[in-house]
Amino acid sequence: MADLYDIAATSIDGTPVSMADYRGKVLLIVNTASKCGFTPQYAGLEALQQKYADQGFSVLGFPCNQFGAQEPGDEAEIANFCKLTYDVDFPMFAKIDVNGPGTAPLFEALKSAAPGLLGSTSIKWNFTKFLIDKTGTKIERFAPNIKPSALEAQIKRLLAA
Repeated sequence: MADLYDIAATSIDGTPVSMADYRGKVLLIVNTASKCGFTPQYAGLEALQQKYADQGFSVLGFPCNQFGAQEPGDEAEIANFCKLTYDVDFPMFAKIDVNGPGTAPLFEALKSAAPGLLGSTSIKWNFTKFLIDKTGTKIERFAPNIKPSALEAQIKRLLAA
């Protein structure tokens, strides 16, 4: 796997961001969508962000339109939706692909580090979650149906480590 901190991404406002900016933090990286049955998870993700941000935790949201075309808007529309509907304050990034030939390098690294069921690397749906420790080396994958609140014990454990 590529070193997580050597990877760059683009914020939702178009600014380049190095994952090295998050070195030393526990991260929950999620592929998101605004028109999905799991979209209400934004509220749970934001609750985790508010509760643990001051302890070295951050949610990072990566909109993706590859599953049922459930993220059709552009970055401005996505940012507006997230802020107005769920008061999202955690970092959001530009729309990306998480599968196929155009897969974003960050998601290539995450998928290879934490394969899904039966070793599958492809992401099956919106709101797949990757929990990363402070060193960027221990990565766990969680299915879309796992609610953000269900990850709280793991987050607290990683923050305490």
